[in-house]
Amino acid sequence: MTWLITGGAGYIGAHVARAMAEAGERVVALDDLSAGMPDRLPESIPLVQGSSLDGDLLKRVLAEYGITGVVHLAARKQVGESVADPTRYYQENVGGLATLLAAVAGAGVERFVFSSSAAVYGNPDVDLITEDTPCAPMSPYGETKLAGEWLVRAAGRAHGIATVCLRYFNVAGAASPELADTGIFNIVPMVFDRLTRGEAPRIFGDDYPTPDGTCVRDYIHVADLAEAHLAAARRLTDGASGDLTVNIGRSEGVSVRELMTLIAEVTGNTVRPLVEPRRPGDAPRAVASAALAADELGWSARREVREMVESAWRGWLLHHPEITGA
Repeated sequence: MTWLITGGAGYIGAHVARAMAEAGERVVALDDLSAGMPDRLPESIPLVQGSSLDGDLLKRVLAEYGITGVVHLAARKQVGESVADPTRYYQENVGGLATLLAAVAGAGVERFVFSSSAAVYGNPDVDLITEDTPCAPMSPYGETKLAGEWLVRAAGRAHGIATVCLRYFNVAGAASPELADTGIFNIVPMVFDRLTRGEAPRIFGDDYPTPDGTCVRDYIHVADLAEAHLAAARRLTDGASGDLTVNIGRSEGVSVRELMTLIAEVTGNTVRPLVEPRRPGDAPRAVASAALAADELGWSARREVREMVESAWRGWLLHHPEITGA
C-alpha cells in the first residue's frame, strides 16, 4: 500500500502523515502550501506541491508513486470565511474533491478516507450525537463537508471504491511542539493569541442551558485523530468494502469556561475571560458518541483535555519565542 495524503503538510495532515509512516505505511503528501508547512514533514515523506483541483497533476502523482489509497484532508475550514465567500468553499472543498475522485477512479485506486466534520450536524438538541443524528449544517463549510460525504459514497458505489468518512469534533493539541497549530481559528490557539497580546479571552454567551451557562464541546487530541486515520486506512487495507461514516471524539463534554480555567492553569495567565453576547448558530452542547468508531475501527481516544492544552502550549511557545525571550 502507498497512501496519498492531501493537505499532508497541514496541522492535521502532518500528524496523519507521520503517524501512518511511523506505523510502516508508505506515504506521499500533496499540499498547495497555502496553510501547510513543508518542515512539518520528515524528509522520508515525499511532498508534492499542488492542489486537488489540478486533475493533470493528480493523475501524474497517482501513477508516479503507485498510489493505492487516498486520505483526503485538503480543504478550506473557516466557518466565518465560508459565510463570506461560499462560492470559494464549494469550488475548493467540493470541486477539489470531485476532481480528486475522478482521478482516483481513473487510476483504479480502491480505498479512500475522507476528512469530514461534526459541522455536518448543525445544532442538534441531543445529549450525544450519533451517526444517525439528522444532518442540518448551519454554514457553507458544513454544507461542503456533507456534500463531500455524499459525493464520496456515490463515487464509491459507482467505481468500487471502499470509503470511510471521519466526522471530526473539536481538534486540539500537538504530538510534538513543531507540529502545533499555528493558526488562530480554533479555540485553544485563539485563547493563547489573546493572552499573548495581553487581551482577555472571550466567552460568547454564558446563559446557555448547560451546567455553567457556557457551550459544551467534545475535544479530541490531534494525535488521537491521526491514529483514527491509521485505523481507517488499515480497515480498508484489510479488505473492507462499502462505505463507513463514524464520529471521531471522546464522548465527553467540556464547557468553554472549564476550558478557560484549564488554559489559565497551564499557561499561568489568570486574566479573567470577557463574556460577550452569544454568536449566532452556536449549539449549547455538541458531544460525540464514539461507540461506532470503537466497534468498526477498534479505535478510541486515549488523551485527556489537559494533555491537549499542555501540548498545544508547548507548541505555541516554540512558534512564539518572543514570549520566553528565547
